[in-house]
Amino acid sequence: MGHNSCHVKDFYTDPFQPNLSFAYGHWRRSHKGGGGGGFICLAFFVFLLQALASAIPPVSGQLWDGVVVTQADFQALRAIKNELIDFKGVLKSWNDSGLGACSGWAGIKCVNGEVIAIQLPWRGLGGRISEKIGQLQSLRKLSLHDNALAGPVPLSLGLLPNLRGVYLFNNKLSGSIPPSLGNCPMLQSLDVSNNSLSGKIPPSLARSTRILRINLSFNSLSGSIPSSLTMSPSLTILDLQHNNLSGSIPDSWGGAGKKKASQLQVLTLDHNLISGIIPVSLGKLAFLENVSLSHNLIVGPIPSELGALSRLQILDLSNNAINGSLPASFSNLSSLVSLNLNSNQLANHIPDSLDRLHNLSVLNLKNNKLDGQIPPTIGNISSISQIDFSENRLVGGIPDTLTKLANLSSFNVSYNNLSGPVPSLLSKRFNASSFVGNLELCGYISSKPCPSPSPHNLPAQSPQALSKPHHRKLSTKDIILIVAGVLLLILLLLCCFLLCCLIRRRTASSRKSGKAAKAAASARSVEKGISAGGDVESGGEAGGKLVHFDGPFVFTADDLLCATAEIMGKSAYGTAYKATLEDGNQVAVKRLREKTTKGQKEFETEVAALGKIRHPNLLALRAYYLGPKGEKLLVFDYMTKGSLASFLHGK
Repeated sequence: MGHNSCHVKDFYTDPFQPNLSFAYGHWRRSHKGGGGGGFICLAFFVFLLQALASAIPPVSGQLWDGVVVTQADFQALRAIKNELIDFKGVLKSWNDSGLGACSGWAGIKCVNGEVIAIQLPWRGLGGRISEKIGQLQSLRKLSLHDNALAGPVPLSLGLLPNLRGVYLFNNKLSGSIPPSLGNCPMLQSLDVSNNSLSGKIPPSLARSTRILRINLSFNSLSGSIPSSLTMSPSLTILDLQHNNLSGSIPDSWGGAGKKKASQLQVLTLDHNLISGIIPVSLGKLAFLENVSLSHNLIVGPIPSELGALSRLQILDLSNNAINGSLPASFSNLSSLVSLNLNSNQLANHIPDSLDRLHNLSVLNLKNNKLDGQIPPTIGNISSISQIDFSENRLVGGIPDTLTKLANLSSFNVSYNNLSGPVPSLLSKRFNASSFVGNLELCGYISSKPCPSPSPHNLPAQSPQALSKPHHRKLSTKDIILIVAGVLLLILLLLCCFLLCCLIRRRTASSRKSGKAAKAAASARSVEKGISAGGDVESGGEAGGKLVHFDGPFVFTADDLLCATAEIMGKSAYGTAYKATLEDGNQVAVKRLREKTTKGQKEFETEVAALGKIRHPNLLALRAYYLGPKGEKLLVFDYMTKGSLASFLHGK
């Protein structure tokens, strides 16, 4: 019939698989020229759609949305289901006809009839992952973490050109990591931690130019660290701790030549069998924030080049065989929060310049060979909360400047060669275990009082003082006046004390009544705010609570927790991230530090009030999340042009 014929012979590509999108596309290609017959064919096509929609039963309690999964994807999903053990019946919606796979099947997401995501975490699934998963050519995300899956990681994952995230952590997977994963050009996140994987780390994992996060921790991987990982320009997080890795750390970090600078922020290699020295090239990682090399067999001195890491916040080199002295360049680590060099062979003095570390909170130099005195300048680090200098060879006294550290909650200088009295404020705040093992240290326990000065050391009176005449004795009248004056002074002080107590009681009672009124008002405002604009949702598989306010788009807690995140900045109250959701939308997420936030009720009260504020010059709060372990996340709109500070200061 030429251009006016109505082709419907391919409407069904399978007796159980109506391919509506194919039929409609075939009709459009056959009728680009138009004509009178086109209207008849269109009416016939609409009639068929209505008949099909009325004939197909509801899927999973919902009407079928008309989107049909492709035949290849349907066969792959059936093969995947056949090799899984569904202890809890979560896959009962995966029917044998394939109807509703894109709308009613648990954990399946589709675009244009092609599966793009399989998300079934925390479902108690057993069995193994089928190699047929390689047929899902549009798959972007595979999330099966926190199940009981066994067997190997499928080799066919390397055949997926659009794969971006693989989340298989907290399972019972065995075998080796497939080198074919390096063939996924879009891969951004690979997390297979806490399994029973063995073998070597494939160097091909660094082939993907978009890889951001690799977490292979808590497995039984062996061999050395591939040097290709050290030269990845996109990698931001590399977690390899708790394995059986051996050999030395490659000295090729940051690449070479004029290549793009390394973006690595987190490097955790602790609890392995790594030997050799700390590579000097670590000093090239300008964005590095967290380094953990503890519990290895590392020897040699600490490179002074590490002092160039201006963004470094956590440095843990404990439980190795590192020798030499503390580099003077460490005083340049202005962002350092925690320094742990416990159980090494460090010697020489503790540098006086450590007081330049204004953000330092934890300083652990326990079990080394440090000598000399404790620097009094440490008393200038007002942010410090933990100090451990125990089991060294320190001498001299404990500086009085340490009593100025108001945030100090843990202090230990036991088993050194310290002498002299312990400052009284320190002996009252910390028990005797913080000072034992110093034979010449006194004043920290009743059984070791400090000796009083001997009479021979008292200053002798001068002959002039001895030759001065004695004063006359006081008369009875003088004594009466002195006693009366003392009694009057005591009475005056007593009146002042009673007056102060009365004022404090009145102030305390007024504060309590004011707080009670404010709490009642806040509770009423929270109830009104939540009923007016807040949508409370469960935290999905991860638990917790997600509360939405009005906004341009809606997302689940799982989408938020599995989003790709980039650190935008840090402050004393928390860390700000740029989070990219699965659908491509971007939000700004602020993770609040636990020590700076209030209780849950007060937090929800204040956040509910902030969520109602809308002003053209203020960034709108779109949602907040309360995690099962107390974590608190605030979600704002993401401003693509940067912050007000960067605009004003040209940063």
